[in-house]
Amino acid sequence: MKREKFGSRLGFILVSAGCAIGIGNVWKFPYICGEYGGAAFILIYLAFLLILGIPVLVCEFAVGRGSRKSAALCFEALVPSSSRWRKLKYIGIFGCYLLMMFYTMVGGWMLYYCYRSLRGEFSGASQEQVAEAFGGMLVDLPTMTFWTILVCVIGFAVCLFGLKSGVERITKVMMGALLVIMLVLAVHSVFLDGAGEGIRFYLVPDFDRMAESGIGAVVFAALSQAFFTLSLGIGAMLIFGSYMDRSRSLAGEAVSITGLDTFVALMAGFIVIPACFAYGIEPGAGPSLVFITLPNIFAQMPGGFLWSALFFLFLSFAALSTIIAVYENIIAFDMDLFGWSRKKSVLVSALLLTVLSMPAVLGFNVLSMVQPLGENSTIMDLEDFIVSNNLLPLGSLGYVLFCTRKSGWGWNAFLEEANAGKGIRFPKGLKVYMSYGIPAIIILIYLQGYYDKFRQESPLVLGGWMAVAGALLLFVLWCAWDGRKRA
Repeated sequence: MKREKFGSRLGFILVSAGCAIGIGNVWKFPYICGEYGGAAFILIYLAFLLILGIPVLVCEFAVGRGSRKSAALCFEALVPSSSRWRKLKYIGIFGCYLLMMFYTMVGGWMLYYCYRSLRGEFSGASQEQVAEAFGGMLVDLPTMTFWTILVCVIGFAVCLFGLKSGVERITKVMMGALLVIMLVLAVHSVFLDGAGEGIRFYLVPDFDRMAESGIGAVVFAALSQAFFTLSLGIGAMLIFGSYMDRSRSLAGEAVSITGLDTFVALMAGFIVIPACFAYGIEPGAGPSLVFITLPNIFAQMPGGFLWSALFFLFLSFAALSTIIAVYENIIAFDMDLFGWSRKKSVLVSALLLTVLSMPAVLGFNVLSMVQPLGENSTIMDLEDFIVSNNLLPLGSLGYVLFCTRKSGWGWNAFLEEANAGKGIRFPKGLKVYMSYGIPAIIILIYLQGYYDKFRQESPLVLGGWMAVAGALLLFVLWCAWDGRKRA
């Protein structure tokens, strides 16, 4: 079957950036920034994007373009049949499915809140009413089910039309609309009365405040955010490398995509943080910032229903761009593994993902007694933990080692693919850093993430979870150190 290709370089950049630009850019970045000292945190975050995020993204793109396959068959295309590297494909396959098992539901929340905002449901509402509205949505099974299924239908409908006519064309429109809405919201936010203090907090580094939070904690938060913001490790970006031609170097494209992803995250801060200061709200309010804190702010604004609707439309486009991109991965798995047509793959995947999305929905109501990670945890928390704390870092570690180890693809083959075409060249002198420095950083993020997740538990429980982390890490290292050199 002939491999599809993007219609334009802009299409590739916008679709890839759309995959990276997700709810985390708007939901997580502003409150982490608020919690860890504003601009001081941003400076460290940008440094880690440069030294960690971009190199790992280049590795993933290179494997995709070099193999011309999805994550399901990329290793098979590049190493012998006896190689243990092939086992790493399951990280990408399981990662994409698990991510969509809860991300579609959260995307449904965004669309529902856009709808509720247009109806003016939050206009003049008290803080208690806004909080109750979010809790009420979670326990309302028919509502949760409807909006989750609607997101699934929209995502797969786009993918049904193909790479150029569906994914690329629709994502271009959504990303364009996203950027326009974002700029309108940011301009409105910075001109609110009292927003000046928030702008200073956001733009002027305050290293004293960073020291109060703990420099180690701030550095690790920036390191983790830089790593996770690009959705690396599960092949979500790799698939778009497989659709690229060789006219442009991969480092240049990775810089463009990372820059666009970062621009959206920074603009999200301009939307959220000045508005928080203008209305006396703590910008480090945590995950509730989007669904409880911000609707409270919009409720106090003149014309708040419109600003609220635009904000949640912005979030909906951010969520849908990621969902469509990952759905494209899942469809490509079937097309690569089974030789199915796009239509058959879309229909089967749509039915499967709709069913697989239901446990996360049920976890907030019918199955709320299932608390897999401790008291008050949900099925969604477990799915998110498996993806974010396990498959993303382990998959990224696998791609970096695969591109640098002689038993894998090897440094020279990686470098040849990365530097094919016009644009920024990937530095040959980074071999030692890529081979040992980045793997060490990823392993640190991985193990620290487990420790932070379970450090409040008993020593026995913490030790058990750390043993699980160690076993999974050893699996990736076992694949990398099989002793065979690629011919």
